[in-house]
Amino acid sequence: MWVRSITKAATWRILGILILILLCFSITGNLVESSLITFVFHAVRMVLYVLHERAWELTAWGCTTNPCVNMFWFYFWQGVLVLAFAGIVVVGRL
Repeated sequence: MWVRSITKAATWRILGILILILLCFSITGNLVESSLITFVFHAVRMVLYVLHERAWELTAWGCTTNPCVNMFWFYFWQGVLVLAFAGIVVVGRL
């Protein structure tokens, strides 16, 4: 399931990359700056998306096929996701 989650995240990010690089370029007029902003933004989002996807795979909420999933792992990965996002916010302010 990790391969599927990573592949879904990558294909979604490719579409987002194309859109954001065009928007950044139309605002900045600088292709290097636009590329840097775009690739950093999407790399971070892809990691966060995969963690979020894996957390949802570990919960039975809304599913009838696996009712005995350990909720510890769901909350563990959600915590990792929140901490990763908080770290990005803190680093972005430095």
